[in-house]
Amino acid sequence: MMSLTAGWGPLGEDRRGRFDFDPPEHATYVEDYPRRVRGSRGGETVIDSLRAKLLWQTGAQPQYCFPEEDAAGLGASAPGLRGWSLVPFDAVETWHEEDVQVFGHVRDPYHRIDVYPTARLVRISLNGELLAESRRAQALFETALPTRWYLPREDLRVELERSEKRTVCAYKGFATHWSVPGAADIAWSYENPLRDAELVRDFVSFYNERVDVELDGELQERPVTPFS
Repeated sequence: MMSLTAGWGPLGEDRRGRFDFDPPEHATYVEDYPRRVRGSRGGETVIDSLRAKLLWQTGAQPQYCFPEEDAAGLGASAPGLRGWSLVPFDAVETWHEEDVQVFGHVRDPYHRIDVYPTARLVRISLNGELLAESRRAQALFETALPTRWYLPREDLRVELERSEKRTVCAYKGFATHWSVPGAADIAWSYENPLRDAELVRDFVSFYNERVDVELDGELQERPVTPFS
């Protein structure tokens, strides 16, 4: 990303940058997607196409489009593409690109994740109580989203309680959530991450929308996101 349409991206609902022209309030962008895309239901492949396109619309994740003859009667007419069907991600049970399963939503080829180790002193507090402190954090930079600080479990100062909440990220995998006394689901970890998040395997990150984060003694402003 440039995640074209998500978060703070150029076609997102909370765009942080600016164009040198006045963009339309709502935009659609389509491009060829040079991957074999397959969708299955009940263990049977119902879509198998080498002619997929991706379609982005302002404020939404990209979606698969297929020629009508490849779409198995699923979906609806793709905007601006005569003879093409836009197929929702939940129209089938599983999707594969080539031989790799896709989770959560269509992966945006403009989405980027970088994980860098940092020696900065990262302190996490809640209501004046120190939850974690580390100079061994991993900074996860995900385009158009707040920086996430992942800390080794040994540097936590509080016992975490495993939550029943589980979420999925198309780029990082399935996340286990954790609670602390008085704050439910305030942290998460990836115990079996996808490739992009391998460097934060078993590290713990706190929602910096809900806790106080200090970097080298400087209190950070809490970002405003859907997780606030």
